[in-house]
Amino acid sequence: MALDQHQPPVTLFIRLKLRVMANNMRGKGWRIALFMIGLVVGLWWSVTALLLLAAPGLAGDLDAAVLASALGGAVLVVSWVLLPLILFGVDETLDPARFALLPVRRRTLVTGLLAAALVGIPAFAAAVATTGLVITAALLGGWSAALVQALGVAAGLLLCVAASRAVTSAFATMLRSRKVRDLAAILLACLAALLGPVQIGAMALAENADWERLRGPARVLGWTPLAAPYTVGVDIAEGRAWAAPLKLLITAATIALLLWWWSRTLESAMVGAENAGPARTAVPAGASAVAQLFPRSMPWLPRTRYGALVAREARYWWRDARRRAGLITFAVIGVIMPVMVNIGSGGLSSGSAHPVVISLIMVFVGVLGAATLANQFGYDGSAYAANVVAGVPGAVELRARLTAFTTYLGPLLLVIAAIVAVFLREPSWIGVMIGSLAAAYGSGLAVNLFVSLHGAYALPETSNPFAINTGSGVAKSLLSILGLIGAAAVSIPIVVVTALAGDAPAWLWLAAPIGLAYGAGAAWLGTYMVGDMLDRQMPELLQTITPNR
Repeated sequence: MALDQHQPPVTLFIRLKLRVMANNMRGKGWRIALFMIGLVVGLWWSVTALLLLAAPGLAGDLDAAVLASALGGAVLVVSWVLLPLILFGVDETLDPARFALLPVRRRTLVTGLLAAALVGIPAFAAAVATTGLVITAALLGGWSAALVQALGVAAGLLLCVAASRAVTSAFATMLRSRKVRDLAAILLACLAALLGPVQIGAMALAENADWERLRGPARVLGWTPLAAPYTVGVDIAEGRAWAAPLKLLITAATIALLLWWWSRTLESAMVGAENAGPARTAVPAGASAVAQLFPRSMPWLPRTRYGALVAREARYWWRDARRRAGLITFAVIGVIMPVMVNIGSGGLSSGSAHPVVISLIMVFVGVLGAATLANQFGYDGSAYAANVVAGVPGAVELRARLTAFTTYLGPLLLVIAAIVAVFLREPSWIGVMIGSLAAAYGSGLAVNLFVSLHGAYALPETSNPFAINTGSGVAKSLLSILGLIGAAAVSIPIVVVTALAGDAPAWLWLAAPIGLAYGAGAAWLGTYMVGDMLDRQMPELLQTITPNR
């Protein structure tokens, strides 16, 4: 009884989140700027969605309102579930693991964290966007329909947040197993890679869709938890008032089930620990302990400080779930995107492609691969202190990081060039493809070295691999875009030469070595220049990437 009487109120979690957010931004102008940019982007998106969802009501079209409410609501819920997993992560300003030793009941913790999750840019943007459904309901069914739809919008927001937190918490719990982590990384990478093709297919479908035939599936979708809370206003407007309480009941039951699921996985994520895994094998006789630190797949590494750094980074890129997911995502996107762009641009696979177009596509793939390093120091977190204490020269460290990363990306780039050449049925252009890829990749490495030093941000120390700090979702997007634009600009010379040379036989053979030399030179110059900056900014960088406790 005493424990129940001393449980913290829900408002305490909200105040705590606001306090942590304010402390994280205090004295850090770039974080405040990123938060404001995220707020502006969220407002732009939400106002656009509001106008689209309010359009059926303004036009007085009840059939369009059925489609907009059902399809729009379902897309919103699915986006809340999938996007944190494959793109932005989930805001964990209040890390649940920090409540593990406090006498807080699980029900109180889940309720408080749910309330705190409602305080943020994503929830605010979703609430503003779905206000368009309230406007539509008011114009088509009067104040009663608007009142019911407002209740549905509030329930839908709770559904989105509960579903997002339950799914990410469950994935974080399951990902303690190495096998499950590998499978999840592949699946999520495939989902991320399919966003582009799905968008192309959706646009093509929207242009030729028979909207009359979609009305039936939309009504069925309205009885599922995905769209039930967003279609109650339309039901009132159509004179089917009996359907509204049933759909709200479906929504309430789904929210209760999700919160129960979240509470179970949340407790496991708070107190669980990774399995120790299989026991390590003994060091073979005659082999030194230092030799065991170098991967067997890299016998060429020198037994020096540079070689040790390469070995460490190569091991991290494969064992760290966040880094490994980035590699797999690029492997899938690097193959699918060029093929989809070719298909969507009018049949380039039929022999009508030009080397300039192929060079531009390969430049995009190359800079996309290098953009993975936009926050390379953020992966280290407080562990970067070891490099600071050891006094590792900046240029040596950067060259080691690029070498380790290229051991994975280099073979992938060659495979991508070969697959695209086979798809286009132009094997003679593989030299142009490799040259463009190498030039863009090297340029991207150089640009992203600058970005990773001056735009580094901390990643949270949590058992949830999808967690991010407040504002980091915007930072992640902006850093990636900045790296892509800068690397593409530096890669322009290889495209210009391709445009001037055309399909001349000499250039088809010289493109590969020239592109390799250009990319290697750009990467070397980047390590030289940024390495000197890193030597002077190591303490500041460590402070930036160390998570606030």
